[in-house]
Amino acid sequence: MQIRYCPSQTEYPTLTTEQLRAAFLVDSLFRLGELELVYTDADRAIVGSAVPTASPLKLAADAELRAAFFCERREVGILNIGGPGAVIVDGRSYDLGKLDCLYVGRGSRDIVFSSREAANPAAFYLLSYPAHAAFPTTVARQADAAAVELGTAADANRRTIYKYIHPGGILSCQLVMGFTRLADGAVWNTMPPHTHTRRSEIYIYFDLGPDRRVMHFMGTPQQTRHLIMADRQAVISPSWSIHCGCGTGAYSFCWGMGGENQAFDDMDPAPLAGLR
Repeated sequence: MQIRYCPSQTEYPTLTTEQLRAAFLVDSLFRLGELELVYTDADRAIVGSAVPTASPLKLAADAELRAAFFCERREVGILNIGGPGAVIVDGRSYDLGKLDCLYVGRGSRDIVFSSREAANPAAFYLLSYPAHAAFPTTVARQADAAAVELGTAADANRRTIYKYIHPGGILSCQLVMGFTRLADGAVWNTMPPHTHTRRSEIYIYFDLGPDRRVMHFMGTPQQTRHLIMADRQAVISPSWSIHCGCGTGAYSFCWGMGGENQAFDDMDPAPLAGLR
């Protein structure tokens, strides 16, 4: 498990492009046959992936967690962005097709990932936060998600937000998670941007295609920066940073948050006129 420490809003403007990417960009995920984890001190989140091929992959507790098993004090949201697969939690198997979600609650001891098709392996995206209460492990299909359509074609930001783990859907301790899919011809997400001091957020962009990129904007509203991101790369967004993006074509991204509350609309707008 990699360990990341986020620069503060005071020091981040001094970072070079390479330092900025090293601090906030997660580009080591989704390696065939491997389970990858990255721990960040931003609300103690863990972002990761599991791409099982010939053999299943087990989620174990890294020594840095000082835990007997991964979910001893944690909860996990899992989104499959690849082929059909299954997650076995304490002996119970949950089939997950593409864009299906599984919430795994605190106290779950054994978590194992497997693919149904070797030629088209599942690609499980993982996001975990500490949990002080236990909620039941629950699966949700894309058809079950609360879908909200936003934006317009004229503004190139027509998109659908699918909410999975939130107070009106799958219940959790502090994790909030879902994904957004942009319509054909749309390129902008989360514009105008915002911050939410009470939560950190992690994005992962996917379904870009090998030749497409997303320009992810971050930083304080008065001193913004950007990261150029490729398919299946994630970005850590601390509570002081804006987060929005513009792509070279339509794409999807999974968003997840953890922190002081679970109110999806608890955000501090960053008006366009004030961005620098």
